[in-house]
Amino acid sequence: MRDCLNHRAGFDRVLMTVAATFLTVSASSALAQDQARSSAAELAIEAAIPRPEPANVPPPTASDIKLDTTATVQDSAKEPVKEPANAEAAPAPNKVETKPSDVATTPAAEAPKSETAKTEPAKADTPAAPATAAAPASEPVKAASNVPAADQPVADKLKDIVGAKTARYFDRKNERAAIEKFYGARDFAPVWTQGGSLTAAAKGVITRLKDAASDGLNPADYPLPDFAAATTPDALADAELKLTASMFDYARQAQSGRMHWSQVSGDILYPEHPVDPSEVLAKITTAADASAALDSYNPPHKLYKELKAKLAELRGQGNGPMIEIADGPTLKYTPAGKKQAEIVVEDPRVPQLRAKLGIAENASDTRYDAAVAEAVRKFQNSAELKATGILDDKTVKAINTPKRDKQIDVVLVNMERWRWLPRDLGVPALGDAYVILNIPDYTLKVMQRGQQVWTTRVVTGKPGTHATPLLTETMKYITVNPTWNVPPSIVYNEYLPALQQDPTVLQRMGLKLEQNRDGSVHISQPPGEANALGRIRFNFPNKFLVYQHDTPDKNLFARDERAFSHGCMRVQNPDQYASVLLNIALPNEKYTPERVRSMYGKSEIDLKFPTPIPVNITYQTAFVDDGGKLQFRKDVYGRDATMINILKNGRGRDLENVVAHSQPSYSRPATTLPNGVLAANNGGSSGPNFFERLFGAPTPPPAPVGRRPQQQRVFTR
Repeated sequence: MRDCLNHRAGFDRVLMTVAATFLTVSASSALAQDQARSSAAELAIEAAIPRPEPANVPPPTASDIKLDTTATVQDSAKEPVKEPANAEAAPAPNKVETKPSDVATTPAAEAPKSETAKTEPAKADTPAAPATAAAPASEPVKAASNVPAADQPVADKLKDIVGAKTARYFDRKNERAAIEKFYGARDFAPVWTQGGSLTAAAKGVITRLKDAASDGLNPADYPLPDFAAATTPDALADAELKLTASMFDYARQAQSGRMHWSQVSGDILYPEHPVDPSEVLAKITTAADASAALDSYNPPHKLYKELKAKLAELRGQGNGPMIEIADGPTLKYTPAGKKQAEIVVEDPRVPQLRAKLGIAENASDTRYDAAVAEAVRKFQNSAELKATGILDDKTVKAINTPKRDKQIDVVLVNMERWRWLPRDLGVPALGDAYVILNIPDYTLKVMQRGQQVWTTRVVTGKPGTHATPLLTETMKYITVNPTWNVPPSIVYNEYLPALQQDPTVLQRMGLKLEQNRDGSVHISQPPGEANALGRIRFNFPNKFLVYQHDTPDKNLFARDERAFSHGCMRVQNPDQYASVLLNIALPNEKYTPERVRSMYGKSEIDLKFPTPIPVNITYQTAFVDDGGKLQFRKDVYGRDATMINILKNGRGRDLENVVAHSQPSYSRPATTLPNGVLAANNGGSSGPNFFERLFGAPTPPPAPVGRRPQQQRVFTR
């Protein structure tokens, strides 16, 4: 009994002490907060609740103890109060609003989270706290939704779809991730509708997708949902995601193409430039003109835009009248000769013919003169007709409407190939300078600041296994007086069989034969006037081992069709080409063709570019010339035919055959060297491999991951 009395007396002293302490702390303010809680007994219950001790906290020092008595008052916004076992009948402690400066930061005031002693907020049986009071930590305040009330049902449906069912609309993983992030950030509010009506952004996107044909794309690839029929939240959410999916497809195909270049041939390699779905969403939905923003994913190149304009004309959408040449007699121009005068016939159809073929001079002249005959000859060559310059019935039919569908197809595939090229063809540090070579036109141009600086004729690879590859690389240096390291393809397929017939053939050709320690054969030709590479080689290391170079065979440049090489590109005026490039890369050196020629000799000289110049090898069978005329060139490698087949029919059944035949096949034949050949040619070395001899660089990079493996192409000449 005495123990009980002593215990009760001790408890009373606790009550009195706590009550006295509490009363010293702004008593009038506490009364104003809650008149219902003012007894010492109630305050003692709160003070007697045990609290877990902080873990690994050092004992307090004198500097930790403050005389401010408010340190004993709990800030309920920071530390929830644990209920005693019988707390169901007890009123909840009153919240006392205090300033941070009024509360001492002692360890007891900052109870850590503990798995063994979890705290819970007291049950609120008292009236709600004032609006300015902080919410309990265990009940975070949810941010207000940004979704208008009218769009909330659609947002709820989108929330149900996005994440769990996104794959129904988007096949690509990066698109699904972009969708989840984009809509999650906006509380799943729709972006294409507001209150069930189309937004300006939606109207812009729909306009662009409907007009996809003008961009050389197929509108059927970008289906449009019927927003007018979407009258329920489910239908609006479905239409929302379908429009987004079509927008993604358009942006991706406008930028990178409807087909990948690897589907066309194994000798094409351009840098990848895929679109970022997150960037597409951000760009289109925030643009002042969504249609223009989506259109910006199409190639920015001048020649692409010119083809787009010509496509509209071919479809009858241009401003100019459609011209059709009437049937009539055969027209022929006969130039003056030693024994005859020039013969020029007249015909009322000639002015129409001049307009059709883009001859601006003497537009109303009815004479079938040399200029008209030459334009007809060029057209015949592009239309794969016999290039005679004679206007016969077959040529008239080819010029007129029946061929328009074919011309449209050719323009479309050329627009598609522009999508494969880098968006920036040049390098800004050199005034956006670059080299562009068009294989079917057999021309090379040097461009800078959007203007043509220089041009020349070229000889390109033979159709078949010697086709010149399509690529984008950077020219790093020029070699004057190059050594020709004969590629294995020519060694095994041409020279070794010749050696079987005549062991002295290499010596007579000025070639040197060596046998490496691994048994491989290396044949080279030293620098000189008769070198197969001529006097200059232009180096842009690439996996196909092709380059541009001079040639001692100048006669081929006079021909209209110049596909004669083993894959490399022969340049008609290499000394001028070298001086133009050197003046771009080294503007202070003042190179001239004469200075380049003064370096000709028997020792290799490498002229390195501080900033490499991009080289773009293209295949433009349709392009607009400087006079604004749409030009067509012969599909020398059959690239157009393959691409048209893919665009119209998907991956055709014979496409594998096309690709297989485009792959080089340089199998090493079972050929032995004639006796005495190596001895006569001072063979026997284990020097650098062919790639190192060719470019003075490391071995070429492996084929891109995920691509079908292909044999290495080795081209020269």
